[in-house]
Amino acid sequence: MTVGVFDPQGPIAGQERDLIVLAIGLMLLIAIPMLILLYTFAWRYRAGNKKSADAYQPDHVGSFGRQLLWWCIPATLIAVLAVINWKTTHALDPFAPIPSSTPPLTVEVVALQWKWLFIYPQQGIATVNWLEFPARTPVHFLLTADAPMSSFWIPQLGSQIYAMSAMQTQLYLEASSTGEFVGKDTEINGAGYAGMTFTADAVSESDFNAWVAGVKASSSAPALTMGAYNALAAPSAYVPPAFYSSADPNLYDYVLMKYMVPSSSPVMTGMKM
Repeated sequence: MTVGVFDPQGPIAGQERDLIVLAIGLMLLIAIPMLILLYTFAWRYRAGNKKSADAYQPDHVGSFGRQLLWWCIPATLIAVLAVINWKTTHALDPFAPIPSSTPPLTVEVVALQWKWLFIYPQQGIATVNWLEFPARTPVHFLLTADAPMSSFWIPQLGSQIYAMSAMQTQLYLEASSTGEFVGKDTEINGAGYAGMTFTADAVSESDFNAWVAGVKASSSAPALTMGAYNALAAPSAYVPPAFYSSADPNLYDYVLMKYMVPSSSPVMTGMKM
């Protein structure tokens, strides 16, 4: 996963990689000289160095100019890092849409034990542990959970964000080119945590449309009814990808609201048991 961070395949991941490299470079401006000085002082003032004996000043109390220098350098670095962090925190706001001439694709994400459910409200289908989307198209994720807290992350595409019961978070990501990327949960949340992974497959627009049509027409892709959802929500790990030819448009809202006050829960219209 660490390697994926330094091999970005999307605009968000690219900006995050640049921020990491910049921050490390600025900190090395302090760390490297300090390590050099540490070695230099230890060598120069070692017990066996008779040449430095005359330079020993046990009554020396310090130098204002040197003290000022020692404090100004790290303080300046901290100020620079603070400005950079302020700007990038707002620029990389996960709720902020990615500028694009292409309308975003909305995907509703439900974190289960221990698997990921992806609902495509515009296409009317759903998948488990398989996320397919067009490359060079912003993807707008709406995330919640029907399980312990999870953290949604595709390292090569960008930011990780938490998915929690009775709450909704958002995230915008985009792939700059086609390819398969690894996604997973980074929050240790139980026995099946290690198997809570999924494949994020960025394809062309035409291939995505063909894939959606294929899932809808597939005889092996059942409908995601309420009964099917309840069975799916039962704890299980290392679940292979699964596809559903249809999904009720109110399913995500039902999951989001089921832990709220009962009177505020939406009615599941059209859901078959």
